[in-house]
Amino acid sequence: MARDRKRQQDTDLQERVVYIHRVSKTVKGGRRMSLVALVVVGDGKGNVGLGMGRSTEVPLAIQKGVEDAKKNMFKVPVTAEGSVPHTVEGHYGAGRVLIKPAIEGTGVIAGGPVRPLFELAGITNVLSKSLGTDNAMNIIKAAAEGLKELSSPQETAERRGITVSEMFVGKEN
Repeated sequence: MARDRKRQQDTDLQERVVYIHRVSKTVKGGRRMSLVALVVVGDGKGNVGLGMGRSTEVPLAIQKGVEDAKKNMFKVPVTAEGSVPHTVEGHYGAGRVLIKPAIEGTGVIAGGPVRPLFELAGITNVLSKSLGTDNAMNIIKAAAEGLKELSSPQETAERRGITVSEMFVGKEN
């Protein structure tokens, strides 16, 4: 029963390769080449994962990356407008990514490696700015850390001990 549900979830998932990088290790006989694949997996409904796979062949590296991404999935709160609930800044290594909510119709305004993460998370309107490094691995991991820090209005209201409607009393649009 649980296995069928897991298979159903796996079929809903989309995967996107962010980048494939060739790396080498110097050994006694020369250089050993291998490939690193950074992969994003998501269902477009708020569940997204990020994974990395290494192998000597591209398909194998991608497959390992997908497996790793499925293991590292997390939930992202997405508003009804398809945006993030509040502004957040994610950090990972030297990478910093600023993520801001946007009004409907804005679209995904994000740099190269971060775009698939937002799209597969189901975020359709967002503004983001990469600060610091231009290393794709650190940027996308910083964006993922930022998305993990997001809290939904329900969680915030529960933490404060009030209702969601009480949170927005006195605020004007």
